[in-house]
Amino acid sequence: MQAIEIKVINTSSNPLPEYATEGSSGMDIRASLNVPVKLKPLQRSLIPTGLFIEMPNGFEAQIRPRSGLAIKQGLTCLNTPGTIDADYRGEIKVILINLSAEEQIINPGDRIAQMVIQGVEKAVWRPVEILNETTRNDGGFGHTGK
Repeated sequence: MQAIEIKVINTSSNPLPEYATEGSSGMDIRASLNVPVKLKPLQRSLIPTGLFIEMPNGFEAQIRPRSGLAIKQGLTCLNTPGTIDADYRGEIKVILINLSAEEQIINPGDRIAQMVIQGVEKAVWRPVEILNETTRNDGGFGHTGK
């Protein structure tokens, strides 16, 4: 696998995102906070990371939940996966929601999400009158059973 170079500005006191293991798809990103943020049950908050990136055209960054936060604390990301387009230059922020029954605290430097870099294909629409038939056709929304 070949790595792509992504320009980054880090205004936080946290290290740059990194892969936890050789086989990791996502890099952990951290909360850039001055004080802890408390999330009551079902409360959501936009958490800053202090990261600004410039990706090459043809790529996106996806923000995804961390499984450990989800199972241990009931914290997950809304708008998942969040898409950071190649032409976005603002700060990366993560929408966290507390789905647990207890208040949860996000501390400065906590790993709050993971970022996956993906290639993106551009689509060109070709208007037609008829689509090819398949075995599935218009079956959806559980049509194959539970």
